Amino acid sequence: MTILAIDTSNYTLGVALLEENQVLGEYITNLKKNHSVRIMPAIQTLMKDCDRVPSDLTKIVVAKGPGSYTGVRIGVTIAKTLAWTLNIPLVGISSLEILAAGVSRYFNSYVSPIFDARRGQVYTGLYQYQRNELLAVKEDRLVMLTDWAESLVEAGKPILFIGNDLPLHQATIEAHLGSQAIFAAITEHNPRPSELALLGKDKPGEDIHSFVPNYIRLAEAEAKWLEAKGKI
Repeated sequence: MTILAIDTSNYTLGVALLEENQVLGEYITNLKKNHSVRIMPAIQTLMKDCDRVPSDLTKIVVAKGPGSYTGVRIGVTIAKTLAWTLNIPLVGISSLEILAAGVSRYFNSYVSPIFDARRGQVYTGLYQYQRNELLAVKEDRLVMLTDWAESLVEAGKPILFIGNDLPLHQATIEAHLGSQAIFAAITEHNPRPSELALLGKDKPGEDIHSFVPNYIRLAEAEAKWLEAKGKI
């Protein structure tokens, strides 16, 4: 089994190749650059460096959101195209789950991955590693950070926060949770595409034609258009 993992759901761009139980290669950048012109060259470079060709692939695993509307769409479109062209399974994984996976197996409590959603809002969820499996204690959501922090006080347990957007929200989190809040090191904030591949390794393929991203909310332009049409 040779899995190609693709994540363009936020500023971090990541691709990885997982073969059986070995990470053959991984490419990650955290840059404000256009994913649409960089993702295919990144995949091609990784495949070449790992001496693999498209026909070697047996599954595509993609980060399906939430995150940047454009970024999520780019990754999902490429993943669907590759899976359909190669006639191999496609699996989608929560972008927040990928971030949590990198630290949760070593932290004996809850993990809250954070993506900024502007206007005091964040995309987040609550995860915990139990019995060799990453579980969603609270499902992914779009929420005001202050409301989220208040709800976590009731958990009565340490909460590990992780994500490149933490500097925007750390003061608010500390104000509500105090010593209950723990913050991941900066080296842990980039979601790992190898973790994405591992999360999707044993999951069954989804229907390629009906597979859609999980934006959680509509893109602002789409929401305004629907509002103008009286549909929301």
